[in-house]
Amino acid sequence: MTAPLLPGVSAAAPPEPVTGVAALGPDFLWGVAASGFQSEGHAPPSGRASQDNHAPDSNWVRYIEHHPEFDRYQGSIDFYDRYAADIDLAKSLGVKVFRIGIEWARLQPTSRLEWDADGFRFYDKVIAKIINAGLRPMLTLDHWVYPGWAYDGAFHGPHSDSPDTGWDNPEMPAAWLTNMRKVVDRYAQRNPLWVTINEPVAYIMHEVRNNATDQGRMEDLVAEAHNNIYDYIHRVRPDAQVTSNIGYVAGIDDQVNGGLFAKIGDRLDYIGVDYYFAYEPPASSPPATVRSIAAVGSPGMWNLPIRTEGIYYAVKRYADEARRIGKPDLPIYVVENGMPTENANSDDDNAPGTGNYNRSDHLRDTVYWLQRAKADGVNLIGYNYWSITDNYEWGSYSPRFGLYTVNVREDPALERRATKAVATYTETIAAGGVPADYRPTRQPAGCAVVDPTPGCVDLAVP
Repeated sequence: MTAPLLPGVSAAAPPEPVTGVAALGPDFLWGVAASGFQSEGHAPPSGRASQDNHAPDSNWVRYIEHHPEFDRYQGSIDFYDRYAADIDLAKSLGVKVFRIGIEWARLQPTSRLEWDADGFRFYDKVIAKIINAGLRPMLTLDHWVYPGWAYDGAFHGPHSDSPDTGWDNPEMPAAWLTNMRKVVDRYAQRNPLWVTINEPVAYIMHEVRNNATDQGRMEDLVAEAHNNIYDYIHRVRPDAQVTSNIGYVAGIDDQVNGGLFAKIGDRLDYIGVDYYFAYEPPASSPPATVRSIAAVGSPGMWNLPIRTEGIYYAVKRYADEARRIGKPDLPIYVVENGMPTENANSDDDNAPGTGNYNRSDHLRDTVYWLQRAKADGVNLIGYNYWSITDNYEWGSYSPRFGLYTVNVREDPALERRATKAVATYTETIAAGGVPADYRPTRQPAGCAVVDPTPGCVDLAVP
């Protein structure tokens, strides 16, 4: 039985059930994702020592220092030393894309006037390893982290006497753009897929929460930053493929991401979509889904509603957005998707509230709905599993997303242990998707439950 429609949601007949789902094809870009600060650890020698002495001084080092309830960073999962082995793990899955972040705080650890050669050499080695493994790099320029001197407002520019920090400082956009241009100049010849700013609205909400940043002003500056570096990337390499991935918020995505998308939509070569959770009716203001993007590591994120059919609604929405802005052929790429469990990370650990539903179930069901979306006309070109390993989830090591689990709290060796989903993803990639006769582990809920937007149409399976 379909749940009653919410106020303002119109009824529509469900589509005819499909008789099978076609494979995603040989050109589909299967991938895995990681980020810089969440995974790397290791401070450059010239950097200000953090309380753990394992990360370049940055806004996020400061936030951890200011929040005693956060897990200490402890050097995360040490991707800095173990990147080659982690990339080999990705290669063994059969993926084509490996996503990483290029950390500004590692490249300019002490000043906007100085560059750290060791920082660039590290990323040179990582990108070379990705390419030598037969994979294409996806490079994120800004994954919510900037240098500690930017947090302090020590920009050494014409407005350096400003008391404001980070994105509230008038020097920030120019300093940001200078760094990003340097990165583009160095790596454009490697022809990566580009992500300019990761989940920009979530980034803004983190800064509002942790640094009292002005929300409206930062949205304008983030849009301007994306547009400026997009133009620069295309001057350096006209055939580049550039996005800024949208952190989808079911039910209210137009309210959350609509304003920012309107400002950057004409400077996207593909639309990056991150999808994790279905709609959660708000018990208070702001809605729980908005709170979750402002504090991703908050206790209980693994309790947010898991509905894999929601990814169908998400990519369909942005296919519609592409048509609305006059770019009907604009590709869609799922830059991040996965399922968090709490503390332990195994296919035997089920997401709370979902019954006997594990990581492999979630992965297969998600791919089914992506195949449905492509069959229904979405120009879907790629999918990244978040993440290749567990990592530091912005304040906590409790949420576990990795195909390979790493127990930072209890295992000093930081062993990568395969979950059962490793075999599942490997088999799925080799087959180009789930079999034509596959049916989701769980029947889909109505869109009024999963993603209540005006005119939503319920999905069906045979």
